[in-house]
Amino acid sequence: MPPAAPLRALRPDWLSNPKVWRTEVLAGLVVALALIPEAISFSIIAGVDPAVGLFASFTMAVVISIVGGRRAMISAATGAVALVIAPLNREHGLGHLIAAVILAGVIQVVLGVLGVAKLMRFIPRSVMVGFVNALAILIFMAQVPEMRNVPWAVYPLIIGGLALMVLFPRITTVIPAPLLSIVILTAITVGAAIAVPTVGDKGELPSSLPVPGLPDVPFTLDTLTTIAPYAFAMALVGLMESLMTAKLVDDITDTHSDKTRESVGQGIANIVTGFFGGMGGCAMIGQTMINVKVSGARTRLSTFLAGAFLMVLCIAFGPEVSDIPMAALVAVMIMVSFATFDWHSVAPKTLKRMPAGEIGVMAITVATVVATHNLAIGVVLGSVTAMVVFAKRVAHLAEVTAVIDPDNTTVVYRVTGELFFASSNDLVGQFDYANDPEKVVIDLSAAHIWDASSVAALDAIGSKYAQRGKSVEIIGLNDPSADLHGKLTGELTSH
Repeated sequence: MPPAAPLRALRPDWLSNPKVWRTEVLAGLVVALALIPEAISFSIIAGVDPAVGLFASFTMAVVISIVGGRRAMISAATGAVALVIAPLNREHGLGHLIAAVILAGVIQVVLGVLGVAKLMRFIPRSVMVGFVNALAILIFMAQVPEMRNVPWAVYPLIIGGLALMVLFPRITTVIPAPLLSIVILTAITVGAAIAVPTVGDKGELPSSLPVPGLPDVPFTLDTLTTIAPYAFAMALVGLMESLMTAKLVDDITDTHSDKTRESVGQGIANIVTGFFGGMGGCAMIGQTMINVKVSGARTRLSTFLAGAFLMVLCIAFGPEVSDIPMAALVAVMIMVSFATFDWHSVAPKTLKRMPAGEIGVMAITVATVVATHNLAIGVVLGSVTAMVVFAKRVAHLAEVTAVIDPDNTTVVYRVTGELFFASSNDLVGQFDYANDPEKVVIDLSAAHIWDASSVAALDAIGSKYAQRGKSVEIIGLNDPSADLHGKLTGELTSH
């Protein structure tokens, strides 16, 4: 291999492929346009100046494009983070909010190093599907206020924008349909002087770049105890949303991402954002879907440019960006909502074949997320429900069958299945203590002991037989079960 070949292999695709370059640049521009009203809206939720949310979106996107573990994923100011830190800002002011953002970033770095990303393996598919469907519903619900009590012209503009995004890709995909829709609808409203809500109505755009600095708070233990609960909540919510979004992008692009690096990267991005006076954030699922699924971006360049274009648009083209009708961005987000929802999961044919427990887990996840507007709560509750359903299902697989020797001196109980807290609770009642012969053999060669509850159940069985002067022998333990049983038997009761 020539010396230059390894270097070429390390070069990003967009450096040598004009088509990829064009896709990434245009995708970044579309995402930047979509970020502006979202960041302003989240700033309002958090009770801070719009510039605070816009600065956060800029720094989060730029930093995560370098240190993140999932290419093409967009991180910026989010509603989930805004909801968590809004009470802190109301009660203690912006300085404490910024300090909490920095502390949350530190916590995320620590959690990332400790391997919190590995917990993703315990999130079942039914929860993931519920998460995606709930996300699609939330994205749509977030657009509803923009369609209430508005001039009648808003509705044909939204319909026209949706029509452009559906029909234009059939002609060409050189220009992203969302970008074309935004440009055309803006030209129509400005050219015809149509009075409709615009991006400028959401708040004033910043006119200069953010400047780094320390949060304006006393560096005391009292400050730390005040911000710590909010910082910890923000860290957990941000990590969960980011890791779930990364998993979703993995599935869409059929590629793998480094979840540990993403966890640490989110923390670094929040630390940097805090020092630049931003409100913090995490992965943005709606904008990520625009970038990956609608615009076809696949590299870090689109993420970096989304942040860079955001500041360029605000500072250099503030008046022009302010003229963009909200109807154009609402149409884009409705299209994202439709594309995000997993329609196959709710098809009658699918629901007929799906186990009731799986459908229940998906429904609980969706209902919780929609009710609380918190994706993290929905994922946790859905995962816990899935574990309960699984435990109940596996518990029924533990069976006990008895065979008595012809001379009626020995009975052999064969136990089949997984023995843990749910199944072992019923184990004690499946033996005939009064009528069994004097020697009892419990064959566990087709079973596995998973926890202390199972060992305690076996001890209880032995005690009940011993009270009647009968002996119990346990045989067939595999090595892990034998080790656990040997350590715990006789040690779990005080009498």
